[in-house]
Amino acid sequence: MLDIGLKSVKKIYKNLNTDDLIDMAIKNEGAKVSSTGALIIDTGKFTGRSPKDKYFVDKSPSTNHIAWGDVNKPISQDIFDELLINSKNQLENKSLFVTDLYCGASYDSRIKVRFITELAWQAHFVKNMFINPKEDELENFKPDFTVYNSCKTTNKNWQKHGLNSPVYVAFDIENAICVIGGTWYAGEMKKGIFSIMNYHLPLHGKMAMHCSANVGSSGDVALFFGLSGTGKTTLSTDEKRALIGDDEHGWDENGVFNFEGGCYAKVVNLNKKSEPEIYDAIKKGAILENIVSDEAGVVDFDDTSKTQNTRVSYPINHIHNIQKGSLAGHPSNIIFLSADAFGVLPPVSKLTKEQAIYYFLSGYTAKVAGTELGVDEPTATFSACFGEAFLPLHPTFYANLLGKMIEKHQVDIYLVNTGWTGGAYGVGKRMSIKNTRACIDAILDGSIKQSKFEKTDIFNLSIPTTLKGVDTHVLNPAECWNDRKSYDTQALKLAKMYIENFKKYSGGEFDFSSAGPKI
Repeated sequence: MLDIGLKSVKKIYKNLNTDDLIDMAIKNEGAKVSSTGALIIDTGKFTGRSPKDKYFVDKSPSTNHIAWGDVNKPISQDIFDELLINSKNQLENKSLFVTDLYCGASYDSRIKVRFITELAWQAHFVKNMFINPKEDELENFKPDFTVYNSCKTTNKNWQKHGLNSPVYVAFDIENAICVIGGTWYAGEMKKGIFSIMNYHLPLHGKMAMHCSANVGSSGDVALFFGLSGTGKTTLSTDEKRALIGDDEHGWDENGVFNFEGGCYAKVVNLNKKSEPEIYDAIKKGAILENIVSDEAGVVDFDDTSKTQNTRVSYPINHIHNIQKGSLAGHPSNIIFLSADAFGVLPPVSKLTKEQAIYYFLSGYTAKVAGTELGVDEPTATFSACFGEAFLPLHPTFYANLLGKMIEKHQVDIYLVNTGWTGGAYGVGKRMSIKNTRACIDAILDGSIKQSKFEKTDIFNLSIPTTLKGVDTHVLNPAECWNDRKSYDTQALKLAKMYIENFKKYSGGEFDFSSAGPKI
């Protein structure tokens, strides 16, 4: 029997095919099938990640590299070992699914990962999200990293251990193990391995990036960085360009490569007209999470009664126009996406290298006002490198490396606002998809370089005065507002937020605060 570090196992289902996993999920786990053939599952109490329950073992040499704080919380080796025993106790004497996969399409930078799960649909999920080895590669597969997902147990001693809750997602980097307990949300496995790649690759001079990527017919590669809701998946899924991947990528000496073998897209308010590629990808082989459907399996994508974070995972080959091998050359363009609900940022700006580092470290977007009493204005969100929750190292480590890669490969950097124009949320309107697509197209076909540029006040951003396919009056946000004084007030407010957030990166040799807004 396969040695997976457990004393006794009832049965091991090793590297089952997707059809068998679907059948077992339906038969044994209450999964259903949508009208288009996708598997429908619920993740229980947790419909998203539990970032406050993520821990790393405080041990050399990794402790010398990890940026300890709210994102990366330390635990002792003894506590991790207790969590490992707790997880193994749950998994022992059970029928388990063992799934061996690659993270990383680059032969020079990928790692081998073994996932041990109790649920068939979770094994199906990781098969969707990671890269499936060929049959001959599985014969002598020796994992570089192992994940024990014991979602059905919790840590009853969490208070004694000084942890946040009974839930745990804990990493022992030196022994290459992750243990998960208390949450059924499969995205913990996806983002857990992403964190491991974010630890190892940069220490070897390679970028690990929370971005989508595509490539044009001439081989020009574009990266799209952005937080949730900014259009990262939608804008990179383009019928004119081959998709490399929608969420996690590396950048090594050979070029850009996908970490994954699938896509994980939000489906809230999904419709075929605005996002046809994603809509059509929801078929057999895809997994819908926490959605609402009728008895016939027809999904109501507008129903968020279970969660706003309704999602679908699907193999990347469900998208018809994909890049063979999920890797390509070095990028020509990098696009930072921000959904600015304050209505201040321009629809497109060209950044200097110094500004690129500043806006990369800032990782800004804004959430619109909620329904809570007294909440009547947008909320700014700053997430370093557009993915702070997944960065074991200090954000400036990644920003410094990005700056070197930009300079070495002469990459053009742009900031694109997919948020509001003509006023803040509640007054202005959302940037039209037509205008945003035209901005992206102008970047990718190079026509934006033929435009004349002018500088904005306060933010000192270079913006085109005209752009093919874009309504000229929206290019300068100050000119879109009916009341210029109100615009200036909002711009000053947002600038102060940027400056206040960036104080933690000010001082020392690596200080790019001068590239930000001036008040």
